[in-house]
Amino acid sequence: MWGYLVAKGRVSIVVERCKACGFCVEFCPTKVLALSSAFNSKGYHPPHVVLPEKCSGCDLCGMYCPDFAIYGYRTPEDKAEAKAVAKAEVTAEVTAEVASEG
Repeated sequence: MWGYLVAKGRVSIVVERCKACGFCVEFCPTKVLALSSAFNSKGYHPPHVVLPEKCSGCDLCGMYCPDFAIYGYRTPEDKAEAKAVAKAEVTAEVTAEVASEG
């Protein structure tokens, strides 16, 4: 069984631009967002992040937002973590090749 890492990301929200259309909440593939019970200065309920660890940084929220009030972005990986993952992948490939030869 192979494990895959999901890209890590973050969401930035410009609360005062939001008109609470809900597109970002609806189209988020990992269901990171929900509409807040708080109001912005215009009287709308902007989104807030409810599951930050699930964000992949895909930016679908930003692509669907008609008011440019939200955007997602990928966060850079920790170099040590990236090296460990690469080493584990190489080890798994070598093990699979040895098993298929034998």
